[in-house]
Amino acid sequence: MNPRDAGEGWIGVDLDGTLAHYDGFKGDDHVGEPIQPMVDRVKQWLDEGKDVRIFTARKPHPSIRKFSKENFGKILPITNLKDRHMQALYDDRAVGIRRNEGEPFSDENEKQMFEEE
Repeated sequence: MNPRDAGEGWIGVDLDGTLAHYDGFKGDDHVGEPIQPMVDRVKQWLDEGKDVRIFTARKPHPSIRKFSKENFGKILPITNLKDRHMQALYDDRAVGIRRNEGEPFSDENEKQMFEEE
């Protein structure tokens, strides 16, 4: 049986601003310094055997693979696509919405997104 059929899925973690410091696009070959609390969280998930993928709008450039290898000891899958197996997405730009309600978990979180732009 495919593990995904048993209800197991994957966790998407955004690259820029979530896994790596981001203060503006500086070219495909630049990835910011690791954001240690999130890197540590991903390492824990990997130790637990979870399927973690780097979720980014960028092309899968060698710089992203290098960042992954240096910080996780292996190259994580890189994607820009969600599918029905994605359990969660950790992203500095996302606003969490209550399933089937259309309401944000936190109005404060939603306001903060637009104040930073």
